[in-house]
Amino acid sequence: MTTTPPGRKPNKHYRSREYLTPSEVRSLLDAALNRPARYAHRDYTLMLMMFRHGLRVGEAVGAKCGLRWDAVMWGERQIFITREKGSDSGVHPLRDDELVLLKELREMLPQGKYIFVSERGEVMSTDAVRKLMGRLAVIAGLDIKVHCHMMRHACGYYLVNQGYSTREIQDFLGHRDIKHTEKYTKLNARRFLNFDWGDL
Repeated sequence: MTTTPPGRKPNKHYRSREYLTPSEVRSLLDAALNRPARYAHRDYTLMLMMFRHGLRVGEAVGAKCGLRWDAVMWGERQIFITREKGSDSGVHPLRDDELVLLKELREMLPQGKYIFVSERGEVMSTDAVRKLMGRLAVIAGLDIKVHCHMMRHACGYYLVNQGYSTREIQDFLGHRDIKHTEKYTKLNARRFLNFDWGDL
């Protein structure tokens, strides 16, 4: 668990914002897929799943809550998401491209319990994903400091701007307290599109 040193404010006080825009997410995904790396397919699939399912890094990888193959329901085109930090776990639909990516990944990497594994077939560590995110941000040329949790916030930001209700987003992200979800409505600039400024 990350702790804040005495006398130091939480990291959010030192960052301009805590989420990624859709274009920044796309830049990260492109960086993961197009770089000349052995595990580009795995890394792209990981980043996509983290964004589309609003995953904390420990919900994507790691021995406790990391995504597992037995959580994928191929026939139903669904996946069971195990949440951390007291959030509600639940079932999410899988889109066509996700199913294709997962099937290809299963054929490419050593078989085991976990979807995202290292070269040795062991579950990826959260630290490895944090380092990966940093490398991808550099490749993508993003001018903000990126961390893994920004993908979860990017998911909430995207959904609220698509017009989904706070209750729907709460259920999707597994928030037990809707106050955690309501912060995304403050990021929805579309609320102000009808403001009339006249000639000013």
